[in-house]
Amino acid sequence: MILPFIRSATLSDKQRVVSTIVIAFSSDPIARWVFPEPYQYVTYFTEVLGGGAFEHGSAYCTEDFAGASLWLPPGVHSDQEALGELAQRAVAESDQEKVFAFLEQMGIYHPSEPHWYLPFIGVDPARQGRGYGSALLRHALQNCDQDDLPAYLEATSTDSRRLYERHGFEAIGEIQRADSPPMWPMLRKPH
Repeated sequence: MILPFIRSATLSDKQRVVSTIVIAFSSDPIARWVFPEPYQYVTYFTEVLGGGAFEHGSAYCTEDFAGASLWLPPGVHSDQEALGELAQRAVAESDQEKVFAFLEQMGIYHPSEPHWYLPFIGVDPARQGRGYGSALLRHALQNCDQDDLPAYLEATSTDSRRLYERHGFEAIGEIQRADSPPMWPMLRKPH
């Protein structure tokens, strides 16, 4: 098997990278629990993506855009206020309480010490199972190890959890609220 070439994604690549992640998450249990209607998902999920990854040179993609990952370096955080405003606009009012409770529980596990954070990694479903996800992880985890810093993410399915475990991540809890699917916060110590 030929491993895909991984490179840094630039701002000019943003639309293609975001498209890859949107299609990769189209059947993700957590994304579709938050955005269950197709129109709602397609309209609002793109607003969740990006953050500081492109601006800080920590967005990565395969050369053919079949896979992509958006990492936040130490000291760069998701815009919680903007995410809260998005949830108020995008999530049905009847579901907001449980979604906000879920997001609050996510915040409890997020490390406070310096770390690399992977909010999104995805591979086009037509190309999954070919090593794209592993190649993307290996590429970025080199930075974590070089910086001697941990990496943190949340696994949204048992398949993604197994992938992350193969790369040294360990589950540090389980997040679940109301009728949500489970999510596993995971931490990887530097190697």
